[in-house]
Amino acid sequence: MTTELPVLTPKDFASDQDPRWCPRCGDYSILAQMKKVLPTLGIAKEKFCFVSGIGCSSRFPYYMNTYGFHGIHGRAPAIATAIKMVRPDMQVWTITGDGDALSIGGNHLLHVIRRNVDLKVILFNNQIYGLTKGQYSPTSPLGKKTKSTPMGSVDHPANPLSVVLGCEATFVARSVDIDIKHLTYVLERAAHHKGTAFVEIYQDCNVFNSGAFEFATDKSVKDNNVVYLEHGKPLVFAGGKKGIRINEGSRPEIVDLGGDVKEDDLLFHDEKQVEPSLAFTLARMRYPEFPEPLGIFRCVEKPTYDEECDKQIKAAIAAKGPGDVMELLHRGDTWDVT
Repeated sequence: MTTELPVLTPKDFASDQDPRWCPRCGDYSILAQMKKVLPTLGIAKEKFCFVSGIGCSSRFPYYMNTYGFHGIHGRAPAIATAIKMVRPDMQVWTITGDGDALSIGGNHLLHVIRRNVDLKVILFNNQIYGLTKGQYSPTSPLGKKTKSTPMGSVDHPANPLSVVLGCEATFVARSVDIDIKHLTYVLERAAHHKGTAFVEIYQDCNVFNSGAFEFATDKSVKDNNVVYLEHGKPLVFAGGKKGIRINEGSRPEIVDLGGDVKEDDLLFHDEKQVEPSLAFTLARMRYPEFPEPLGIFRCVEKPTYDEECDKQIKAAIAAKGPGDVMELLHRGDTWDVT
């Protein structure tokens, strides 16, 4: 007997908690698009779980009417892994920030990506520590002046997509908080991916780092500053007037379309490329030298960690039986302490 799922709406995923972010924070838009996507997946509310660490983004589980876990700083991927291992029937989302994931949580992020656990990692990148009031973060640009770097940061910023691609991430994407249509599309794709889906979202902190991503949000300039990735299509931007091709030195370059340069001469995107060199090249294309790519960088299939572990457990049970924990604890020499 099959039970039909009730028709869900975004309101069904809204908790009774009022979101407490600063006015005009980009987090509101991300929350709205998430609540819009989940009802379309055909999954019951009680089959979702949101796990977070520490930071402004990490308030997210409170605002979703699903299961949630507010973890400790940087450890959300480890907690999410444990949940997925014991409840493979649940769809698990990890919500994190550039500080939470790439500083204290860098080790945990690295391992959940390389293991390809079947969960979603959404990284809100605002290039600043917002919750602790404006210190520089691992993604802050070189020379960034903040309360903790009054003379300008001398740290070279981490590139989140390069990090996860170096760990052979099976799904890698980037979007922008207020690009509603594109963000919805990216979250939908991540939701349907089997394996670790990593999504970086450029998110405006209008209090401590306002305008960091205007190049990708300001309608008057963004056409010249971003290029949208579409599988099987050439990298074209600036209203179809410019494109990206690979030069003789195997490096990307900007070219004007027309005359001797045709669309067939451009770099064509292939998100299914098993070898991640193309995705890595795109991840290193950064504004202002290049238009910054938005979309799905890589989407490939690979066995997931949770499924492979489950196979081993079932094989062990088939060979040796289900086992007895108390028998194991009392096996061999034991003694009483009085």
